[in-house]
Amino acid sequence: MPAKSQAQTLLEKADKKATSTGGWFSSANSKFEEAGDLYQQAANAFKLEKQFKESGDAFAREAECREKCKETLDAGNAWWNAAKAYKRGYPELAIQALQQTISHLAAGGRFRQAADREKEIAQIYLQETSDLSRACDSFLRAGDWYAEEDATATANQCYKDAADLYAELDKFPQAVTLYERVANHSLTSNLTKYSVKEYWLKALLCILAMGDTVTAGRSEQKYIGQDNTFSATREYKFASALRESIEHGDVGEYTAAVVEFDRITKLDNWKTSILLKIKKSIQEEPGLT
Repeated sequence: MPAKSQAQTLLEKADKKATSTGGWFSSANSKFEEAGDLYQQAANAFKLEKQFKESGDAFAREAECREKCKETLDAGNAWWNAAKAYKRGYPELAIQALQQTISHLAAGGRFRQAADREKEIAQIYLQETSDLSRACDSFLRAGDWYAEEDATATANQCYKDAADLYAELDKFPQAVTLYERVANHSLTSNLTKYSVKEYWLKALLCILAMGDTVTAGRSEQKYIGQDNTFSATREYKFASALRESIEHGDVGEYTAAVVEFDRITKLDNWKTSILLKIKKSIQEEPGLT
């Protein structure tokens, strides 16, 4: 029989301590405190052995012991350590552990840290499980928490990420609302004002993807009313040219506008994807050549 690893030995000691009987009324707390310490040691030992699932499991057991002792701060930290271990290949378990962390942080009024963990969940959904809809929900929740803590720049970044995902999911009205919200915030500071034209362009592309050139035209005027320098930007001229080509039902005119914009400002993947959706809708329009 192979010798037990140090981590395995510690885990067995922790299990034994956690399930030991006697002293329930006088020292139940101390029993779980000691078991929690042993689970933590086992978890760290598993981590050194690169056994990340086992490490996460042991941290989760530690968290449960801390909860039994009403040590909410330590319980939250243990769940976060579990999440960090699970992130090495076990995304669903990492999300569950982060959700436990968040409930402890929120209960303690630590919303800024809760927002950080919610943003981590969004990134796991996005990068590991490709669940764009749930990533969207988490970015929104994180954004709301950051906003409540007056972390406006970080909140806006989360709202912008959610808007990008809404557009990818063809939920264009929700995307427009968020882009406009971020743009409105950005207008209030000279440091962020420069980025407004990008948010408005994205909002206008979403409106065009809905096939609504009338609202697109109105929105162009609304944005100029909010900042008259917008009318001189390449972003405004591009959106306006696209709208006109759609109104004319002219795919050639549309393509020329895209090529011209891309020549100076390289199109990213998000814009390329939505521009293709819009182009397809012009080609499918009945009676257009």
